[in-house]
Amino acid sequence: MHPYSLKSSKGAPFPPRPILVVLIAIFGFYVCYISFNQITLENRYEENSGEVQAEIHCRKPRLPHEELRYVHFPKPESYSRGECSCNPVRSFVLVSMQRSGSGWFETLLNSHPNISSNGEIFNRVDRRENISSILQTLDKLYNLDWFTSAAKNECTAAFGLKWMLNQGFMDHHDDIANYLNKKGVSVIFLFRKNTLRRLISVLANDYDRDAKQLNGTHKSHAEILAKFKPVLDVSNLIPNIRNAEKYIRDCLDHFNTIRHMILYYEDIVRNRNALFQVQEFLGVPVRKLVSRQVKIHTSPLPGLVRNWDDVSNKLNGTQYAHFLDGADYVHPPQQQLHRTYCITVRKYEQ
Repeated sequence: MHPYSLKSSKGAPFPPRPILVVLIAIFGFYVCYISFNQITLENRYEENSGEVQAEIHCRKPRLPHEELRYVHFPKPESYSRGECSCNPVRSFVLVSMQRSGSGWFETLLNSHPNISSNGEIFNRVDRRENISSILQTLDKLYNLDWFTSAAKNECTAAFGLKWMLNQGFMDHHDDIANYLNKKGVSVIFLFRKNTLRRLISVLANDYDRDAKQLNGTHKSHAEILAKFKPVLDVSNLIPNIRNAEKYIRDCLDHFNTIRHMILYYEDIVRNRNALFQVQEFLGVPVRKLVSRQVKIHTSPLPGLVRNWDDVSNKLNGTQYAHFLDGADYVHPPQQQLHRTYCITVRKYEQ
């Protein structure tokens, strides 16, 4: 055959050029795909190894082994912790009842540069309508994806919220206790020893809310509220005191397996050294804590109730008679108070 003939030879047909191009392209794509996957897997392995090494590096030099359960290294989705990423964070919840000094106590906590307490986030019903919404809210909070005025310029070392007993805390106590244990959350219980004073404060607060004083604007103005003297329902006084104390006992029973400490408003007022133990409990440097909140009822009890004689006659001779002599603002010897406080804390930390 002539070398320049256009007729093909009778041997095996050679694939047309377009088919060859397609086959080469497919082969090249396959090689690139395999190489890319291998590089991606290596990068993921290195990234995960780096995270593990970073976490080990953050934990080992600073913290004893028994503390690891209660310290965390959150990785917020909404921002980067940057230079604070190796700063361990302790999660906490401040549990209390209305008119027990929790608002004042929270301002004390937030005066610390490394503590952020984010208020009553469960005062909104949609956040506590069921256990799922509660746990989702807690997950967002403890991952540091919660923006409030409690944010600090310094690295956060303790992060939490204030939770009232009547805001779903007792309604789902088993699930919440399991969550707090699993997440390594510490609990600070804050109550009042003198339930009678608390009842008086509740009535004054209700009056303030309903009366809407100061030109129709609701403001908790200490001087005006202090002038209001409620009339206590003597017939239900003892049942109300008994129910409030049972509510507290039930709460402590439900959450006694969680790392916690118990505080009383009266102890903090009388002895500011109690705040040092709180900071040690939260694992933050001890600082002097301050608050600008003004206390309302600082007078002796007989001057706070209009029907004091009826109240006194009702409680005298009962197990609640000691409430009649209770004075939050009497300062007994510091040494005795400090010893009593430490016993209370150690008893419930074991």
